[in-house]
Amino acid sequence: MRFANQVAVVTGAGRGIGNSIALRLASEGARVAVLSRTESNANRTAEEINARYAGLAKPYAIDVADHAAVKALAETILTDFSRVDILVNNAGLTRDGLSMRMSEADWDIVIDTNLKGAFNFIQAFERPMIKQRSGRIINIASVAGLMGNAGQANYAASKAGLIGLTKTIARELATRGITVNAVAPGFITTDMTDVLPDQIKTGVTAQIPMGRFGTPEDIAAAVAFLASAEAQYITGQCLTVDGGMVM
Repeated sequence: MRFANQVAVVTGAGRGIGNSIALRLASEGARVAVLSRTESNANRTAEEINARYAGLAKPYAIDVADHAAVKALAETILTDFSRVDILVNNAGLTRDGLSMRMSEADWDIVIDTNLKGAFNFIQAFERPMIKQRSGRIINIASVAGLMGNAGQANYAASKAGLIGLTKTIARELATRGITVNAVAPGFITTDMTDVLPDQIKTGVTAQIPMGRFGTPEDIAAAVAFLASAEAQYITGQCLTVDGGMVM
């Protein structure tokens, strides 16, 4: 029960990786603010946690790109839970396409959600964390932010930016007892990758030394470690969880 008496905020927790992260933190004692763009997804994850761990979760619907809405929700969460110890910025989306044909709208929504959304929540919770002189901020990046990926100029840029943001905030908050790290998943079995054609899956798998896609639980385990007391001297790092793909 590494997170007993702690409060975690997990964005994009309605499904996939975010759902697994929320469940993992709750399984080790954290009370969890479950955030999703859609109310139904947030409710589903919160209900799943509460059924297993007796009332440790509360759902909230939010567009992470809306700065004013995030600020207001942060105040609500602090009222509901009294404190925040762990912030996991997982919310993200894709709008793939070659750069020469990518629309401005597709560029903007990916950058605003994946990068600005994380900044919005960091800014909303860093003052309370500074006041309590403790905290863990974990940003979910991607191997696309480290190596690029054709057809994902917007996504790769947002995730590379997220890694830069992680390192900068880590430097700003290091003396306040707050660590800031990123996790960069490789290809993980989720709704997003399930729709890939088998030919692409086979080609990708051939590039992974471990010869398989990862699971959402693999990412949740990495997040749990970085959120724990065992990782108290680790900050500003990007932990790649990709089966060796970009080593």
